[in-house]
Amino acid sequence: MIPLIIILAILFLLLLISIVTVQQGNVAVITVFGKFKRIMRPGLNFRIPIVENVFKKISYQNRSTELKFQAITQDQANVYFSAMLLYAVLNQETGTIENVAFKFMDERNFMQALIRSIEGAVRAFVATKKQSEILQLRTEIILHVKEQLDMQLEGWGYHLLDLQINDITFDEVIVKSMAQVVASNNLKAAAENEGQALLITKTKAAEAEGNAIKISAEAERQAAQMRGQGVALFREEVARGIAMAAKEVENANLDASFILFSMWTDAIKHFAETGKGNTIFLDGSSENFQRTLQQMMSTMQGVYPKNKAQ
Repeated sequence: MIPLIIILAILFLLLLISIVTVQQGNVAVITVFGKFKRIMRPGLNFRIPIVENVFKKISYQNRSTELKFQAITQDQANVYFSAMLLYAVLNQETGTIENVAFKFMDERNFMQALIRSIEGAVRAFVATKKQSEILQLRTEIILHVKEQLDMQLEGWGYHLLDLQINDITFDEVIVKSMAQVVASNNLKAAAENEGQALLITKTKAAEAEGNAIKISAEAERQAAQMRGQGVALFREEVARGIAMAAKEVENANLDASFILFSMWTDAIKHFAETGKGNTIFLDGSSENFQRTLQQMMSTMQGVYPKNKAQ
């Protein structure tokens, strides 16, 4: 019974050490006498005791790390980067897992190679750009790094999922200089805006003044035209009245001097009624009266025959 119990105990121990449990998100690399044999998937697995050995367990879950490094631009300015790296095992195929397990001695060496590769790609890109361009090239830097590292990481069995540049800073002297440039640009922009606003205001004022002058000139022109039309109408009515009076005098067989005398007396009456003074000086001599009648008769000579012909 004792040998049987010993045999059963040995078999039980061999069964226990042959059971391998692999957690979800991981695979186990199995070697036989130091040589890669196969991989174990998540769950309950069995191995041949003593012959098969679990070399390492590899996680294919996403992993991240923080990076901080320095680069120098084309114009010899120091640029400080703070970045976040997200990476993972490329896939769960046997060839990929074998590369992950045996390309590097351990995880520490892999991380060192990965970080140095990213820093080298960024520095090579930044070295071709000027300091004033760096802040605007964040996306271009990330695309350049991915382009440079994709093939290399696939050979290692990994895939670069994302690279985020969280912060880009410069030396304190450069930061102050950039702040001064920004402040100067802001002042310049403010001055330009103020100048444009003043120009617009003056332009609007000039346009308004010009429109006012045009309106005033147009109003004055229309007023002068109306005044002229009024004078012309007045003269036309005067001429028409004189013509009618001359015609009536002709029909009544009266002397035309009667009309002239009436016009002369009406004028004297109008002067007395509308004048601002209180004295009217008239030469009442018969010679002056006769001369006045002759002058008025000469004015009527062109009107009377015309109306006679009508």
